[in-house]
Amino acid sequence: MATQETQAAPRLHTLILQRKTLAIGLFVLFVIALLAVLAPWVAPHSPSRLSIVNRLRPPGGAWLFGTDEFGRDVLSRTIYAGQLSLVVGAAATAFACVVGITLGIVAGFFRKADAVMSRLVDAMMAFPDILLAIALVAALGPSLATVIVALGIVYAPRLARIVRASTLVIRELPYVEAARALGVPTWRIMTRHVLRNLISPILVQATFIFAYAMLAEAGLSFLGVGVSPEIPTWGTMIASGRQYIGQADWMTVFPGVAIVLTVLSLQLVGDGLRDLLDPRLRKDL
Repeated sequence: MATQETQAAPRLHTLILQRKTLAIGLFVLFVIALLAVLAPWVAPHSPSRLSIVNRLRPPGGAWLFGTDEFGRDVLSRTIYAGQLSLVVGAAATAFACVVGITLGIVAGFFRKADAVMSRLVDAMMAFPDILLAIALVAALGPSLATVIVALGIVYAPRLARIVRASTLVIRELPYVEAARALGVPTWRIMTRHVLRNLISPILVQATFIFAYAMLAEAGLSFLGVGVSPEIPTWGTMIASGRQYIGQADWMTVFPGVAIVLTVLSLQLVGDGLRDLLDPRLRKDL
């Protein structure tokens, strides 16, 4: 058994390295996450330290990314902002997965609930993502938790439709019919026989939702309806720097580059995982 596991690990490692997009995406995402986690030790300055004398300093010298309107180091704030930006994206993705998987499995497994769930999902997807998020944040009140819940609700229907479509196919398979004939409880069939076969599409879609959630958080913060401006995220940094775009463009460029790199790496990971986990695309197995 141990020998088989030892042989399987290098094969997975080899498969990842063979897909350059997946390997590059994982590497970039790992570096960004590592910098965010090690922010207290990596950041050269405190993100909240004010220095009016050094306000709007261009990049160079002791300020590699320059300073903002209050003299705070943009590099340190970019590194620290990555913590909350990643947390918001991850938490919104987790919330969307819980809601989307639940709605999708219930709609796909129970015929009576399918019509109601499908119409609810269609109604939610009829609204543009950013408008629905703004409406939810306005109704619930702007806060970090509200943004996470709003983004989770906005992107849950994407996952629900995928899970529902796959569940409709899986529930008709022979082993599910056999489990029903043997008297296996419905919840056990849904978790052990249906959900376990949905891990691949859920994992791939979760990476895309992660990227969408981070972009949406930045958009909400830019519009002034997201996270409080006192909380450093890449979105709030871009929102505060737009007033100085003509004289201190580095205030928006560097957090914008951080968002682009993170979202791009997540997209690469999602595409690579789709190719790796889809047996129709994985020709080398």
